[in-house]
Amino acid sequence: MAVQNLSSLLASWLLSAMLLAALSFSASALDPIVTQEPMQGVPPARESQVTMQNYREYPMNKWAFRNAGAPLNIVMIPRAGTIFPLPGPSKPALGQRLFTTAQGQQQSFDDLFESNYADGVVVMKGNRLVYEKYFHGFHADAQHIWFSMSKSMASSAFGLLVAQGKVDLNASPADYIPELKGSGFERVTIQHVLDHATAIDFKETYTDFTSDFALKYAPAMNMGYLPGARDAQPSNTKILGVHDFLAHYIKPDLSIEPGSNFDYNSTNADLLGWLIARISGQPVEEFLQKNIWAKLGAEHDAYIAVDRAFMPVMTGGVNTTLRDAARFGMMIRDHGRFNGQQVIPKKWVDASLEITPTLRANMAKNPNYGEEPWTAYHNMWWILDETIGEYCAVGIHGQIIYINRKADTVMTWFSSQPVAGAARNLNFRAKLQAARELARTL
Repeated sequence: MAVQNLSSLLASWLLSAMLLAALSFSASALDPIVTQEPMQGVPPARESQVTMQNYREYPMNKWAFRNAGAPLNIVMIPRAGTIFPLPGPSKPALGQRLFTTAQGQQQSFDDLFESNYADGVVVMKGNRLVYEKYFHGFHADAQHIWFSMSKSMASSAFGLLVAQGKVDLNASPADYIPELKGSGFERVTIQHVLDHATAIDFKETYTDFTSDFALKYAPAMNMGYLPGARDAQPSNTKILGVHDFLAHYIKPDLSIEPGSNFDYNSTNADLLGWLIARISGQPVEEFLQKNIWAKLGAEHDAYIAVDRAFMPVMTGGVNTTLRDAARFGMMIRDHGRFNGQQVIPKKWVDASLEITPTLRANMAKNPNYGEEPWTAYHNMWWILDETIGEYCAVGIHGQIIYINRKADTVMTWFSSQPVAGAARNLNFRAKLQAARELARTL
């Protein structure tokens, strides 16, 4: 009887979730969704209460994404040293510059970002802060979740181990993590992991609430809601955290040869985080703090979401302020050098722009990105134009670190878009297109 009741509860929840998803994803990406503002009143009105279940739904995400430590569990990445100054902004008038929207209308930079659910945007030219703007109650001292921009930080940190000769990119991850023997990751190389070319039999989806992503991986990450999932205990749950999922669930897709496709999958970055911890002998958050965050002159502490085993979710858990995200982007733009020291080896940072014909072909044949401006994906960075050093870190719901070396420019923005994915997302496209146009004029 108990099993039947649980099955009925789960079936009911799935039906409700799929209906909600259908409503959310069927609307035009530019249509505003009018509903109760989050966290209104003390205590909050029930209809405005942010929960683990609704924290990624608009407009609840407007509060949740800047207070991710509330719905999620976190560990800290403390700042250190003297703050690297970002005086300015020196050109606030940039916000009034006009851009042509997808509908052929003229819209100012400010209005374009605000109407496309941006929470804030910063523009850096060299080491100068030329433009900064916040929307919808967000501000300079508030942290915001990066989601998959975190993957690019993971890759940057991993490059330190590569430069130290502790990693062979052509080796299998199972050579360093024996628990992966027999999994879908055993037959791939670490370079395949970095390029999302692992040919595993597991698909990432943000809309199918009956998928293994929604029912197994997201609850293991502790970033997706499932009734009772947070009550899981090591004594009664085979897949407690992300590492259990990687070792015991991921299987190979034998119809695909590793390296022959680009199939974006968050498990690859969580595997990268596991490799960092295993090879370095340090918890991921400590490795990031010592080797990156403490060297950026950050204004604020960062923090990172953890899975059910309280291990950092390297695929999407990083949270920082907008200016501190810009500092990280400036370091990458400047070949890994920041404030007089080499933070990440230049050779590793520049390797992200070494695009082979195979990487280009893999992106071109991915059906999700045929209408998008990306030319390749490499070392967990999205490439726009490698010839001018134009590339991005990207996170769902509209998070971007945009780098343009030719223009000596970094732009960062956080958003609370209603729709998660970037492919065919008009809110996402509008901001990226405007940023690229602005960079060409700076």
